[in-house]
Amino acid sequence: MLDDLRELYQEVILDHGRSPRNFGRPKQPTCQAEGYNPMCGDALCVFLVVDDRDVIADAAFEGKGCAISVASASLMTEILKGKTVAQAERLFDAFHSLCTTADAELDGSDGEEDALERLQVFAGVRAFPIRVKCATLAWHAMKAALKGEAEASSE
Repeated sequence: MLDDLRELYQEVILDHGRSPRNFGRPKQPTCQAEGYNPMCGDALCVFLVVDDRDVIADAAFEGKGCAISVASASLMTEILKGKTVAQAERLFDAFHSLCTTADAELDGSDGEEDALERLQVFAGVRAFPIRVKCATLAWHAMKAALKGEAEASSE
Protein backbone atom coordinates (compact mmCIF):
# COMPACT_ATOMS: atom_id res chain seq x y z
CA MET A 1 0.00 0.00 0.00
CA LEU A 2 2.74 2.45 0.94
CA ASP A 3 4.58 1.71 -2.30
CA ASP A 4 1.38 2.37 -4.28
CA LEU A 5 0.92 5.71 -2.54
CA ARG A 6 4.55 6.66 -3.10
CA GLU A 7 4.21 5.77 -6.80
CA LEU A 8 1.03 7.87 -7.09
CA TYR A 9 2.78 10.83 -5.46
CA GLN A 10 5.70 10.48 -7.87
CA GLU A 11 3.28 10.38 -10.81
CA VAL A 12 1.56 13.58 -9.64
CA ILE A 13 4.91 15.37 -9.30
CA LEU A 14 6.06 14.17 -12.72
CA ASP A 15 2.75 15.18 -14.33
CA HIS A 16 2.90 18.71 -12.92
CA GLY A 17 6.63 18.89 -13.70
CA ARG A 18 6.11 17.96 -17.35
CA SER A 19 2.84 19.85 -17.87
CA PRO A 20 2.77 22.67 -15.36
CA ARG A 21 -0.52 24.42 -14.74
CA ASN A 22 -0.70 28.22 -14.69
CA PHE A 23 2.64 28.61 -16.45
CA GLY A 24 2.90 32.14 -17.82
CA ARG A 25 2.35 35.70 -16.76
CA PRO A 26 -1.10 37.15 -16.05
CA LYS A 27 -1.94 40.34 -17.95
CA GLN A 28 -1.83 42.58 -14.89
CA PRO A 29 -0.27 40.99 -11.82
CA THR A 30 -0.62 43.07 -8.68
CA CYS A 31 2.47 41.53 -7.12
CA GLN A 32 5.32 39.30 -8.10
CA ALA A 33 8.60 37.98 -6.77
CA GLU A 34 11.48 35.90 -7.99
CA GLY A 35 13.01 32.93 -6.29
CA TYR A 36 16.35 31.30 -7.01
CA ASN A 37 17.83 28.10 -5.66
CA PRO A 38 21.60 28.18 -6.23
CA MET A 39 21.93 24.53 -5.14
CA CYS A 40 20.33 23.23 -8.34
CA GLY A 41 19.77 26.34 -10.47
CA ASP A 42 15.98 26.57 -10.15
CA ALA A 43 14.75 30.07 -10.99
CA LEU A 44 11.06 30.96 -10.78
CA CYS A 45 8.98 34.11 -10.78
CA VAL A 46 5.57 33.96 -9.10
CA PHE A 47 2.81 36.32 -10.22
CA LEU A 48 -0.31 37.05 -8.19
CA VAL A 49 -3.44 39.06 -8.84
CA VAL A 50 -4.86 40.09 -5.48
CA ASP A 51 -8.22 41.86 -5.60
CA ASP A 52 -9.49 44.62 -3.32
CA ARG A 53 -10.93 42.00 -0.92
CA ASP A 54 -7.48 40.45 -0.38
CA VAL A 55 -8.46 37.41 -2.44
CA ILE A 56 -5.97 35.86 -4.83
CA ALA A 57 -7.92 36.02 -8.09
CA ASP A 58 -5.11 34.58 -10.19
CA ALA A 59 -1.75 32.96 -9.64
CA ALA A 60 0.86 31.94 -12.18
CA PHE A 61 4.59 31.42 -12.58
CA GLU A 62 7.40 31.41 -15.10
CA GLY A 63 10.89 30.03 -14.98
CA LYS A 64 12.80 26.81 -15.07
CA GLY A 65 13.70 24.20 -12.56
CA CYS A 66 13.70 20.57 -11.60
CA ALA A 67 10.50 18.52 -11.59
CA ILE A 68 9.97 19.12 -7.87
CA SER A 69 10.21 22.93 -8.04
CA VAL A 70 8.04 23.18 -11.16
CA ALA A 71 5.45 20.74 -9.78
CA SER A 72 5.34 22.62 -6.49
CA ALA A 73 4.79 25.94 -8.28
CA SER A 74 2.12 24.36 -10.46
CA LEU A 75 0.17 22.89 -7.54
CA MET A 76 0.64 26.04 -5.48
CA THR A 77 -0.87 28.25 -8.19
CA GLU A 78 -3.85 25.92 -8.53
CA ILE A 79 -4.45 25.92 -4.79
CA LEU A 80 -4.01 29.66 -4.22
CA LYS A 81 -6.73 30.81 -6.62
CA GLY A 82 -9.70 31.96 -4.60
CA LYS A 83 -7.81 31.94 -1.29
CA THR A 84 -7.41 35.03 0.84
CA VAL A 85 -3.98 36.44 1.56
CA ALA A 86 -4.35 35.20 5.15
CA GLN A 87 -5.15 31.69 3.92
CA ALA A 88 -2.14 31.80 1.58
CA GLU A 89 0.11 32.74 4.48
CA ARG A 90 -1.26 29.87 6.60
CA LEU A 91 -0.78 27.49 3.67
CA PHE A 92 2.83 28.65 3.34
CA ASP A 93 3.47 27.82 7.00
CA ALA A 94 1.74 24.45 6.73
CA PHE A 95 3.52 23.53 3.49
CA HIS A 96 6.90 24.49 4.91
CA SER A 97 6.13 22.34 7.94
CA LEU A 98 4.99 19.48 5.69
CA CYS A 99 8.32 19.57 3.88
CA THR A 100 10.47 19.82 6.99
CA THR A 101 8.68 18.01 9.84
CA ALA A 102 6.21 15.20 10.34
CA ASP A 103 3.66 17.44 12.13
CA ALA A 104 1.90 19.45 9.43
CA GLU A 105 -1.52 20.60 10.54
CA LEU A 106 -3.83 23.47 9.69
CA ASP A 107 -6.32 25.07 11.99
CA GLY A 108 -9.56 26.33 10.50
CA SER A 109 -11.78 24.88 7.83
CA ASP A 110 -11.63 27.32 4.93
CA GLY A 111 -10.71 24.64 2.42
CA GLU A 112 -7.16 24.59 3.73
CA GLU A 113 -7.29 20.94 4.82
CA ASP A 114 -8.14 19.92 1.24
CA ALA A 115 -5.24 22.02 -0.03
CA LEU A 116 -2.79 20.44 2.40
CA GLU A 117 -4.07 17.00 1.45
CA ARG A 118 -3.27 17.76 -2.21
CA LEU A 119 0.19 18.92 -1.18
CA GLN A 120 0.97 15.66 0.65
CA VAL A 121 2.75 14.55 -2.53
CA PHE A 122 5.70 16.63 -1.33
CA ALA A 123 5.90 15.13 2.17
CA GLY A 124 8.69 12.80 1.04
CA VAL A 125 11.12 15.66 0.38
CA ARG A 126 11.73 15.99 4.11
CA ALA A 127 13.84 12.83 3.81
CA PHE A 128 16.08 14.68 1.33
CA PRO A 129 17.01 18.05 2.88
CA ILE A 130 18.65 19.29 -0.33
CA ARG A 131 15.26 18.90 -2.11
CA VAL A 132 13.32 20.93 0.48
CA LYS A 133 14.56 24.14 -1.16
CA CYS A 134 13.28 22.87 -4.51
CA ALA A 135 9.81 22.17 -3.11
CA THR A 136 9.52 25.43 -1.17
CA LEU A 137 11.06 27.83 -3.71
CA ALA A 138 7.78 28.95 -5.31
CA TRP A 139 6.18 29.24 -1.87
CA HIS A 140 8.94 31.56 -0.64
CA ALA A 141 8.49 33.64 -3.81
CA MET A 142 4.73 33.79 -3.21
CA LYS A 143 5.27 34.94 0.37
CA ALA A 144 7.74 37.61 -0.79
CA ALA A 145 5.30 38.79 -3.47
CA LEU A 146 2.54 39.21 -0.90
CA LYS A 147 4.92 41.29 1.24
CA GLY A 148 5.75 43.50 -1.76
CA GLU A 149 9.31 42.18 -2.01
CA ALA A 150 10.88 41.56 -5.42
CA GLU A 151 12.89 38.51 -4.37
CA ALA A 152 12.35 35.62 -2.02
CA SER A 153 14.73 35.15 0.86
CA SER A 154 17.18 32.30 0.50
CA GLU A 155 15.80 30.36 3.50
